Amino acid sequence: MKGKKTEMPETCIGRLGLLEKAALLSGGGAWKSRALPRRGLPALFFSDGPHGLRKQEGVGDHLGLNASCPATCFPTAATVANSWDTELAEAVGEALGGEARSQGVDILLGPGLNIKRSPLCGRNFEYFSEDPYLSGKLAAAYVRGIQRGGALACVKHYAVNSQEFRRMTLNAELDERALREIYLTGFEIAVKEGKPGALMTSYNQVNGLQSNENPQLMLEILRKEWGYDGMVVTDWGGSDDHIRGIQCRTTIEMPDPGLHAAREVMHAVERGELKEAEIDACLADYFRTLKRAAAQGKKAVPVEPLRQHALARRAARESAVLLKNDGILPLTGEETVALIGDFAFLPRYQGAGSSLVNSRRVETLRGQLTQRLGEKLLGTVSGYARHGNDTKRREARRLRKALRLACHADCVIFCGGLDEMAETEGLDRKTLALPAAQQRALRALSAVNPNLVLVLSAGSVVDLAPAATVRAILHGYLGGEAGAGAMAELLYGDANPSGKLAESYPLALSDTPAYPYRKLRGNCAEYRESIYVGYRYYDRAKVPLRYPFGFGLSYTRFAYEDLRLSEAGVRFRLRNIGSRAGAEIAELYIGAAESETFRPEKELKGFAKVFLNAGEEKEVYIPFDDKSFRVFDSVANRFLEESGRYRILIGASAADIRLNGELVRAGEKLCRADEKKRLPHYFSGAAQQIGRAEFGRLLGRKLERHPIAGELLRGDALHELRRSRGLLARMLYRQLRRALNRSAARREPDLNLIFAYHMPFRAFSKFGSGKISPGMTEGLLMMLNGHLFGGFRKFVIESIKNRRENRRNEKALR
Repeated sequence: MKGKKTEMPETCIGRLGLLEKAALLSGGGAWKSRALPRRGLPALFFSDGPHGLRKQEGVGDHLGLNASCPATCFPTAATVANSWDTELAEAVGEALGGEARSQGVDILLGPGLNIKRSPLCGRNFEYFSEDPYLSGKLAAAYVRGIQRGGALACVKHYAVNSQEFRRMTLNAELDERALREIYLTGFEIAVKEGKPGALMTSYNQVNGLQSNENPQLMLEILRKEWGYDGMVVTDWGGSDDHIRGIQCRTTIEMPDPGLHAAREVMHAVERGELKEAEIDACLADYFRTLKRAAAQGKKAVPVEPLRQHALARRAARESAVLLKNDGILPLTGEETVALIGDFAFLPRYQGAGSSLVNSRRVETLRGQLTQRLGEKLLGTVSGYARHGNDTKRREARRLRKALRLACHADCVIFCGGLDEMAETEGLDRKTLALPAAQQRALRALSAVNPNLVLVLSAGSVVDLAPAATVRAILHGYLGGEAGAGAMAELLYGDANPSGKLAESYPLALSDTPAYPYRKLRGNCAEYRESIYVGYRYYDRAKVPLRYPFGFGLSYTRFAYEDLRLSEAGVRFRLRNIGSRAGAEIAELYIGAAESETFRPEKELKGFAKVFLNAGEEKEVYIPFDDKSFRVFDSVANRFLEESGRYRILIGASAADIRLNGELVRAGEKLCRADEKKRLPHYFSGAAQQIGRAEFGRLLGRKLERHPIAGELLRGDALHELRRSRGLLARMLYRQLRRALNRSAARREPDLNLIFAYHMPFRAFSKFGSGKISPGMTEGLLMMLNGHLFGGFRKFVIESIKNRRENRRNEKALR
C-alpha cells in the first residue's frame, strides 16, 4: 500500500465529497481498490493466493492467464486439511502472508472454506472439508498466520458456494438449519477466532438474494451476530445491484466497474433510495482496513525461498494419507523399482484457475528416487498418456514398455490421479473415476507384478475400485512444489504417514447425499439433503463407504484408553503400541442420544494431533466449546443447547470409535410436536428421498417454479445465448461452444472461455474500467434478442453518454 499517511476514518470521511465517497466503493483496477491521491488515500492491493501468491506484474487478469511473479506453491487447502494440524496451517499462512507483503500485497484472497457438498465441485481442491468445524478451525489458523506474516486475509466465498456450474447465476435454496449449522459455521469460526481483515462474498444467490445483497447474511449474521467490522469485497464481477450491496454494508464491488458505479450511488442518494449514512458505514469499514493494512505492513520480513520450500515439503509430508498398506510400505531401499506414470515426470501438484502459482522450484518423484536409489531405480516410463488422448496403438506401445520394465523390478511405484482439466475453477467434474487409460494400466501391471504401490495425486475424491489389486495407496492430494520429496520420504519410512481424510470416500457417486438433486430447476440448486452432508448422511442412513471421514493409516499403531468426562471436556490416554514413532489424530464426536428434531448420529466437535515415540503414552485433553452441543432452532432463530443425554465418542475415524461415554446436559427444551410426521425422511436420514413437498415444508414456504424468460435478461449467463431468438446470439454461442470443445479436447482448461461461458451479462459493466456502462449492456441485450437496429442505436447513445460523464467525473476527482 503506497501513499500518504491515512487519516482516522471519522476525520477523513467528513472531508470527502459525495463523488469521492461513491468512487471509493468500487475497485480501481484488476487487483486494487481506488486511490484518491489528492486526499492522500492509497489503494489497497489484492492478490490470489490460497496456497501460494499469484501476484501479476503489468496487465493483470482475474483468472491468471498472464504470467505472475515466482512464488512458493504450498499444498492446497484440501491437502493441508488432511493434516488436521492448526499449528501447521498457521505456519503455512504466515509464510503466505510474508511472501504477499514482500511483494507489496495488502490483502491475500484466501483461505477458501466452502463446504464440499458434492465431490464433483471442480474447486474442491481449494476448500478444506465436508465438515464445518474442521474447515473453520483450519481457516482461522490460516488467517492468524497470514496476518502475522504481514498481509490481511480475505476469507471466501461467503456463502453456500458449493459448485462451479452456473456459479455466477445460481440460486442456492436451503433451509435455515443447513445454512447455519453446515454452511456458515466455518465462516463463523474463521471470523470470530481468526479476525480476518477482509471477507469475499460468493457469486451465487442464497434463497433468492445475491449473497452480498442478502440482509440476513450481511447485516443480521455477519455484522450484528458475529460482530465483524472488517471490509467486504464482492467476488470479481459478482455484484448485481450496487445500491443494495451498499445497503447491506458491502464495502467494495470488484474489480473495476468504473465511475458509472459512482454515478449510480449519487443518483440513488438524490432519489432518496440510499442514505449517505449507509455509504459512511461502508467507508468506515474501508478506512479501518486501510489502517490495519498499513500496520500489518510493518511486520514484513525478508522471504527465504529455501525455508519456504522446506515448509512446503513439511506440509505435504504431514498431510499425505496412507489409504491402504498390506505391509509393503515402508520400502527398505534395497528393492529394485520400476517408476511408472506421467505424474512421475510432470507432477500434478496444484489446481487450475485463479489459484495457479508460478512455482519457484518443483520437485519430481523421478528426480527424488534417482537421487535416492541410483541403479536400483531400473527406469521410468509413462505407461499412459496424461490426458488420455492417445490412439489405441500409442497407448498399447506405452503400456508394453511399462510392462517390460515392471517384470524386472521387485516393486512398481505407479503415479496416477486426475489431470488439470478434471479439477479447475469454472467447471465441475462429471465423474469420480480415474482416467480409463490409468485403470487399464493398473490392471495390466498388477497382473505381471503384484508388488504395486499407487501414489495418487488429486484434489478431491476419486473412485479407487480399480486400485483393489494394489498393495498400498499413498494419497498426496495436491502436494505443492515439494510434494514429490515428501512422497519419497514417506514411501521409504524417513517419515511416518499421519494424514487423515477430511472428506468421505463413497463407493459410488450415486451414494452421495446430493446426487438426486444435482440437476438444477431453472437457476435453482435445491439443497434438499439439508444438514446431511458427508459423514452426517452416511452415518445416519447407514451407507457403506470405501474410506470414512477421518480415516488414515500409519506405520505404527495406537491404543486409546481411560476416557474421563467432565462438564468442560474429555480426557483420555493415547499410547503408541507399535515400533515406530508417529503422530495420531484423535477425533471427538458428539451425538444427541435423544432429540425432538432430526439430527446426525454424531458430529465432529474437536480433534487433537499427538506425536508419540514408540512405546510412549500421553494424556490428551479436548475441551468442549460453544459449538459442542448446540443446534439451530429455526423457530426461535438462534442456536441453543437442547437438554438431554449426549454420546461422547473418541475415534480414529468417524467409523472407528475407540472410546465412548455419556453426558447429561441441562439445556433447553425443543417443542416439535408434529415435525416427525411432516418431515419423515429427515428423521429417518433418507436424505436421497426428499420430495419437493417435504422440502417445501422444511423451508416453511412454497417452492416456486422458475420458468425461463423468453428473452435474454441481464442476469442470464452467456451460455443462454443458445436459446435466443436473435441470429447474432446463436452465432456467438456456436463460436463460444466450438472454442470450449477445442479446449476440452486438448485437456487444457481455457479459463477465460470458461469464465465467459458462465458470466452473466450484468457483469460486463463490472470489468473494463467503466468502458461498458449498464446502459450499453442493455443495448447489447436488445441486439442479441433480435432488435439489431434499436439495440445498436441505444448502445451508441449510451456509449457517448458514458464517455462524456466519465471524463467529467475523472476531472472532478483530480
